[in-house]
Amino acid sequence: MQRIPESELSRYLERTPHWTREGIEITRTFTFRNFREAMGFVVQVALLAERADHHPDIEVRYKQVTLRLSTHSAGGLTEKDFELAQQIDQIA
Repeated sequence: MQRIPESELSRYLERTPHWTREGIEITRTFTFRNFREAMGFVVQVALLAERADHHPDIEVRYKQVTLRLSTHSAGGLTEKDFELAQQIDQIA
């Protein structure tokens, strides 16, 4: 999978407005009512990631979950990252 050219990234970011670009990653932090809900969300993300064969970095801090997406093999952001971000937004 090829990395998205810098000149096209803003168009992709418009499709995922809750995600923020940080270098070669896009990130988003989700806040839930409690730890149980946060972990339930993590399990749902894990199932999506397995189906897509594309795995985010996941950080859990009590009721907050931060996800980071990047395609390491491409050295940056690809369509795969934005597709998974959109799927995650649908379950959030």
